[in-house]
Formats: sequence, C-alpha cells, structure tokens
Amino acid sequence: MAGVVGMSGCGHAPTQQPSGERDSVQTSTSTPAFEMPVEKPNLLMVTVDDLATVDMDYLPSVKRLVGENGVTFTDAVAPTPICVPARASLLSGQYAHNHGAHTIHGPEGGYPSFDDSQTVATSLQDAGYTTLFTGKYLNEYGQEGSERDIPPGWDQWRATIDPSTYNYLGAKFNVNGRMVKPKGYSTTVITQQAQAALKDARKKPGAAEKPWFQWVNYVAPHIGGPTEKGDPKQRFPGTKGAIGVPVPDKQDRDAYADKPIPPQPNLFPDKRKEFPKGSPSRKNPSQIEKDAYRLSYQRRIESARSLDRNIASLLGGLKKSGELARTLVVFTSDNGFSNGYHNFNGKLWYYEESLRIPVLMSGPGVPKGREVATTLTNPDIATTLLSAAGAENPHEPDGIDILPWLRAPEQTRVVPIEAWPTADGTSRLWSGVRVGRWTYVELATGGVELYDRTTDPYEMNNLAEDPAHAETVSQLADLTEKYRDCAGDSCPQEMYAADRPLDLDGL
Repeated sequence: MAGVVGMSGCGHAPTQQPSGERDSVQTSTSTPAFEMPVEKPNLLMVTVDDLATVDMDYLPSVKRLVGENGVTFTDAVAPTPICVPARASLLSGQYAHNHGAHTIHGPEGGYPSFDDSQTVATSLQDAGYTTLFTGKYLNEYGQEGSERDIPPGWDQWRATIDPSTYNYLGAKFNVNGRMVKPKGYSTTVITQQAQAALKDARKKPGAAEKPWFQWVNYVAPHIGGPTEKGDPKQRFPGTKGAIGVPVPDKQDRDAYADKPIPPQPNLFPDKRKEFPKGSPSRKNPSQIEKDAYRLSYQRRIESARSLDRNIASLLGGLKKSGELARTLVVFTSDNGFSNGYHNFNGKLWYYEESLRIPVLMSGPGVPKGREVATTLTNPDIATTLLSAAGAENPHEPDGIDILPWLRAPEQTRVVPIEAWPTADGTSRLWSGVRVGRWTYVELATGGVELYDRTTDPYEMNNLAEDPAHAETVSQLADLTEKYRDCAGDSCPQEMYAADRPLDLDGL
C-alpha cells in the first residue's frame, strides 16, 4: 500500500496499515481551543528579503529575542517562493493563483498585478488598528507614475521606490506622499523610518487607546548595489559569474571573508542528467560561477549582521516603551534562497532551500522557547494576524490561523506549491504538492520530480520514474490536480497528526 506513509517531521519510516484501519488513520485533527489572552494586541511583522533558513545562524539576537521568547517554526514554507507572490500572500492570506500577483515582472506580475484594495491592512484598519508600513513593498512599486501611490489601509506609509529599493546606499522613499532620500545604509534607514512612523502615530489624538499593526520590510539580503571592489561583477566581468550580490554595511564588509557555502550533498551535484529537463539541477556551473556563488553567500551573511542589530533595536525600543509585552511579533522571510544547492543561485524553485522560510513568533498567547514542526505557510501568517486582532479576513482565506496549533503535537497537511516564470505570470513554470514526507512537482517541460524528504532530505534521488513509487506518483498527481486552483475552503486546511500514517487517497 504505497500511499499510506509516515510523516517527515518525526523521521518515521513508511508504515504499512491494514486496509480496515484506513478510515481511523485518516481522521483529521480537531482545531485545539485557543483564546488570545490580550484583546487586540499590537502586531509587528518583520520581513526580510531572500533569507534562507541556514542564514539564521547569523541573526543571534533575533533568535534570542523572538525565538527563545516564543516559537520557532521548523517547517515553514513559501508556496510560491519569490518576492511578489510571497508578499502578496502576506497581504491577502491567499495563494498566488488566487491573489493574482503571480511573478515579479511582466504580465500578471509585479505591483500592477496585485489588487490591494482589500488587504490585511484595510481589515486591521477597519478593526480599529493604526497601520504602519515601512520598507520594500512589491516589485515595480514606484515605477510608471506610481511613486506617490499610498495603498488603501495604511495610516503611515514609508515605502522604498523602485528601482532605488535595491540601492543600499541611496534608496528613495515615499513618506506619506512626500519623496525623500535619507542618507545612510538601507537596513539602518528602514529601521529609522519604522521608528519615526511609530513615533508619529503615537502623536495622533487617541493613539494611546488604539492598537497598532506595523509591517517592517527590509531589503537585505537581496542582491543590490552599488557594486563594490571585489564583488563578482568586478571580479568576473563578461562571464556568467558576474552576478549581483547584497551590499553589507561598511562595518560588516569582509567579516566572513572566504567563508565557504555550508556543505551539503546537494551543493553543486554532479548527477545532473538524473534530473528532468527544466530542473535547475541539470545546470553545470563553471568554477567561476561557483566562486561567484561563494561570494554571494559571504555578502549575504555579512548583510545579515546589520539586520540582526537593527531588528534588536526595533524590539528594544518597544521594550523600553512598555509595548513589547502586548505585541505579537512575527519575523519571517518572503522566500528562501539557494547558494549553489541543486546548481542554482536564487529562489523560485521547489527544493527545500528555496521553499522553506524562517518564521519566529513571540508575544501574547505564544509559548516560550518551543520549536513547532507543524507546517506553516505565508498565507497562514496573514490569517493568524487577523485572527489575533479579531479582524475580518479581506477574502475567503486560503491559509489557517496557526495560533491554536502552537502547543499541539506536531501536525502535517497538504500544501499546494507553484511558480511562474519571472517575467511572465500567464502560465505556470511548475506546480505540485508538499505533504508529509513527500515533495511532488510537475514541470511545464513535462518532467516530474518526487522526493521522499525523510530518507532523502537533500532531494537527490528523484523517485518519479521508480516503479515502486508509481502509486504514490499517481496519488500525488491527483492531489496536484485537485488543489492546483483551490480557493478558500476548497484549499487543504485540515491538519493530520504527524506521528500517524497518512493515506494520500483520502486527502
């Protein structure tokens, strides 16, 4: 019975289950009771750009201040792992195929593709919250005459304007309709703008009685400029190694000189032809490209140092004002990132390095010092914030409220995953499902990939063509078809105990 499997989170081996027990095995877990101990807590969401889970080692203050005082999610994923779709999910609580911002540029991509007339911000504003935005919004915001746009729902608006967003030393901001160009390093300036926004909000009549929602969006460790001496574009001009990298703060530059990419079996794999056409694993990076990827990794973790200091400063300010105790804090990245794993440098793809995101949460109702292996998605984050505030969802949510599950035993669920080409959101590049121990993907090229993450955590052994897994492939193909265009309660929102077998036919 190939379709009845153990869960990945606890590392269980496949479990054979007598057919007569399948109905009891398949029962979903009832949502635990939960009551927010603070009515209308403040909400702080801090989002960084392209931070991989392995990069969290370079944010010790964030891990201490948020993770040790709250929970760390160890199985959080971005169903569409690239900037705009992921951020639009945080704004809407929807998967990309529902919110419509499929990619970063071109048709059905970027800022113009997202309808932000009804978002988390508008719902929280309607629920009595003061709402504040700082930093990066959506790609292409500020272009084609949109630099003075202030989306509905925001009382304080301090957004970077593209293409200057990625200028670490000279980003322009729309500050409540006024164009400004603050001096300083991007991460520090975004922190200063966020603190100024909260200070201004506190001056408003009745502010002391109103809760607030603040979304702070850092650009680091996304690639940016200006290009500096020793960066790949200067070291390898005219080659495929001339890639963009982040710009660390001056005090952090070369703090990790010659630091190698963390070794894993899937770092620059040689078995390229075993992956189907269309998979990035088929690429064959040159030594120059590999050297450039290592430099990219170095600059990424160097830029993380400033993130760590500045987020600590944000939280320190809230503690000093006495507001931290009643503030629900969520730290996350929009998507993950691969520095050479599976032979690519970037995000967008379905491998764990790209899909998985760091998520830490602390504050009222959140247990302290706990790791939560229950699967979480970025649409869930939006739904959770609204639930904590007692606010209405702006749309029928695809995501779930994760708060009731923070103290529950580990759960698993079906997560639809999908992506579109970076410059054309009209047809998918790939789609599939991530459930239990399995990651299953169908590529637009016709290729299929199936990985058992329990026995193959680095996704090196594609089982899609293995006759022993034909039934599993068929079942996961059916789930992909079932949930590819799901919406609201037709999306998979049921949780299943991770320590019990899961029958794929019944999902």
